Amino acid sequence: MTAPLVTILDDEPAIRAMLSDALEEAGFRTMGFARATEFEAALQTATPDVCLVDLSLPDRDGLTLVHRLALEQGATVIIISGRAQVQDRVTGLELGADDYIIKPFDPSEVVARIRARLRRGQPAQQSSETARFAGWTAHFDRYILEDDAGQETPFSHAEGEVLRLFLDRPKRLISRAVMQETLGGAAGESFDRAMDVRISRLRTKLREDPKNPRLIKTIYGAGYIFLGEVQWN
Repeated sequence: MTAPLVTILDDEPAIRAMLSDALEEAGFRTMGFARATEFEAALQTATPDVCLVDLSLPDRDGLTLVHRLALEQGATVIIISGRAQVQDRVTGLELGADDYIIKPFDPSEVVARIRARLRRGQPAQQSSETARFAGWTAHFDRYILEDDAGQETPFSHAEGEVLRLFLDRPKRLISRAVMQETLGGAAGESFDRAMDVRISRLRTKLREDPKNPRLIKTIYGAGYIFLGEVQWN
């Protein structure tokens, strides 16, 4: 089995070297890049399992890149940044990042978080990568929602985690505590806001009425419930 590939996008050579050494010692393959243009060129032929992305890049806005990766690449996206403000963390998660690590950090923590994210992203043995519900087909292998007419809408890795959580537990109340325990991340305002944004985006992609959604219902003070019938293929 091929070792997971982790790409490291950071313009500081010392950080790239530190992360590469720690990850390769832990059994990962790595590729390092100092500039976003080099990184994006490599994506034409490489398929990373995890992308570590610094926000302060010399040639591109890191948040814009994170959003594109989350929508198009399907990899786990983890931000590594010296920006410690809550709003920066919330914005990064809202744009599709799966985790946010603040500099300075211990490389062993990065390794542990990557392993946790990859374990969380593995599909359950009993379910396939395709689910059908309410006229939609969710292709988790391609990060695509397909309607009955064949029109396709991409969703991010982070949005896919939330959607899978709902589809695995139809017609059951899912509390904030269950979401935090299942999806990971520190409980608190930033996690709650990130979940609200992801659910809002899923509703938009499922063409839900924002005032009266038929599939993903909010149970105020308790959590959410998914009301559709689900068939895994």
